[in-house]
Amino acid sequence: MSTAIDVGPQGPAPTTPHAEPSSGRGLASRGGQVATLLVVLFAIVTAFVGSGVLGGTPIQEAAGGWLSEDGTWIAPASPAFSIWSVIYTGVLAYAVWQFLPSAQSRRHDRLRPWILASLLLNAAWIWTVQLGALGLSVLVILLLLASLCRILVLLETGRARGWAERVLLDGVQGLHLGWVTIAAVTNVAAWLGSLGWFGAPLLPTTWALIMIVVATVVAAFTAVYDGGRFAPAAALAWGLVWVGVGRTDGTGLQSGGVALTAWGCAGVVMLCWLAALLLSRRSATGEARDLVLDALDGGDDPVDGIR
Repeated sequence: MSTAIDVGPQGPAPTTPHAEPSSGRGLASRGGQVATLLVVLFAIVTAFVGSGVLGGTPIQEAAGGWLSEDGTWIAPASPAFSIWSVIYTGVLAYAVWQFLPSAQSRRHDRLRPWILASLLLNAAWIWTVQLGALGLSVLVILLLLASLCRILVLLETGRARGWAERVLLDGVQGLHLGWVTIAAVTNVAAWLGSLGWFGAPLLPTTWALIMIVVATVVAAFTAVYDGGRFAPAAALAWGLVWVGVGRTDGTGLQSGGVALTAWGCAGVVMLCWLAALLLSRRSATGEARDLVLDALDGGDDPVDGIR
């Protein structure tokens, strides 16, 4: 997690992106703010279509049911998807907050195009699933995941100015990243299943275990990189918990081994978050990744202030 740069004995440090004023041009202009609101509303309306409320086919029933809670061995139980209510509520609150003077900064200027891209890609994913194009939906969700990773990189360029920004930018985007990470794994499994491949020559449950471990490793790297941001870890752990519930709910695909692995990996994800947070507090730069890199290079030029 990036930290504020203090004034040291050599004078003030260079201005960080979050401290720079907004350019007020392009998407940062009033017109851009209105465009942001319209994109948010479009994304929310599309989400209602994807839920079946506005006439669309519910995601779990679309595309041959491959994205349902029993479509694959790694699919989470239905209650897991309630996290979208939290994400979209946060996005709607962001659409209001971004008009305020306190939201105008260079850090936000750099984030805004990628936030809009992620919302449009999210909507595009829903429409591809509505059309039953699972293969195309994999491409779209991977692009969505890439845009959210880019958002994480930009979030790390400076510290949020106050709780509103911390929640509505860092928090909401972190939840989005964590959930899409597990959703992407599930989407790939669904697409491969629709093609008739379930992990052969491995057992389908063994393939599911491998995918759960892969998602956990990704979460660990993310935690080290972002210095222990809670939202990405919590969202991914949430998804893994509900994967376990889905394999032990007495209906559809059932596997105690997959469930226990998913629950155990959810715990590992949160332990990685805690470890990264503690490492960040020890590091002189406030970055867990710097402390890890310092340890890997043999301790020369330490960033933790300890030789």
